[in-house]
Amino acid sequence: MSNDVTLLRHGLILAGLIFVLFGPKHLATGAEVTTATLGTQPYLLQLIRDDAVYEELRLSDAKIARVREAIAEVDPRWWVSRILPAERQSSEISQLTQILLNRLRTILDEDELNRLNQLYCQANGSRMVRLDDVAAALDLTRTQRQSFEKLFDETDAEMLAIQKDLNDKTINAEQANREIATEQRNEQLALFDILTPEQETRLGSLIGKTFDLGKIKRTFPRAPEFQPQGAKWLAGGPVRMESLRGKVVVVFFYAFECINCQRNFPHYLAWHDDMADDVVIIGIQRPETRAEGDAGLVSQAMLKDGFEFPVLFDAQSSNWNAWANTMWPTTYLIDKDGFIRRWWQGEMNWQGIQGEQQMRASIESLIAE
Repeated sequence: MSNDVTLLRHGLILAGLIFVLFGPKHLATGAEVTTATLGTQPYLLQLIRDDAVYEELRLSDAKIARVREAIAEVDPRWWVSRILPAERQSSEISQLTQILLNRLRTILDEDELNRLNQLYCQANGSRMVRLDDVAAALDLTRTQRQSFEKLFDETDAEMLAIQKDLNDKTINAEQANREIATEQRNEQLALFDILTPEQETRLGSLIGKTFDLGKIKRTFPRAPEFQPQGAKWLAGGPVRMESLRGKVVVVFFYAFECINCQRNFPHYLAWHDDMADDVVIIGIQRPETRAEGDAGLVSQAMLKDGFEFPVLFDAQSSNWNAWANTMWPTTYLIDKDGFIRRWWQGEMNWQGIQGEQQMRASIESLIAE
């Protein structure tokens, strides 16, 4: 085997393993692996919003601004697509990826687009062979395509089994992430058993120089703007998300009678007290019970619970829907540029999980950026 092909194998495997950061890290906060997350992935949507990628593409400030405008067109649909059924989610991601790509073609020059495509291929790891342009460039045979699909189906089955073990608590999140990394590495290695030496060489030009995808920090959309329809600021408002640039923002959905929500309240209060100069805390109270639909009772509960930060009473669920929220409580962390960076569903310290400590560390990291 030539040195060039050996380096290609190592580079592709490294790229695939680094890109584990785009998916399995969320297992620790309760995200589920589904057929959608194993199928069409929003890699282009994830890649094109981070400063490390802009630097790699050597984009000017003017082009970055135009890219951000393009992102803003697809982010609202992408964000809510995460709660769609698997097939609809996959279809929506495909549509949004094409919409974004069409916009980027009007912004980026040929060299920038070529390098972005290389990063996109690296992000897909071994699944890049499913991409039409990659399959055509490699001149894949029907037998090879069938072998790839069998390989991917086997990996997907293993991924779902790992998720089940995690849900059943027979393994912890750290072990699950290790097992997922192993499965993805095995898939990368198996890829080269199917390709011919000539195809391996062609693959090198498609992925280019290996990029450290682990440098990418922003992979989620910008946070939705607060919706006024059927909503009312009970304290500290009105607030616009756009006006909070430069600050780390914590947005939490709650219902004041919800015991799980109440157990998170001390964490929000502590963050507000400890990091008030750098962090904005905003509560969104979306009613679950009849009492929680009474703005007066919500205001009374705010006083009792010691809330000294803005609270939006989301009486008609316009904000709940814009965020595609699914449960009380849910806590979101937004960085200084307005991008969602992490979220936590449920009690942070449920059954001994050190969720508050993890979220506080994430907030401190966002402040330091």
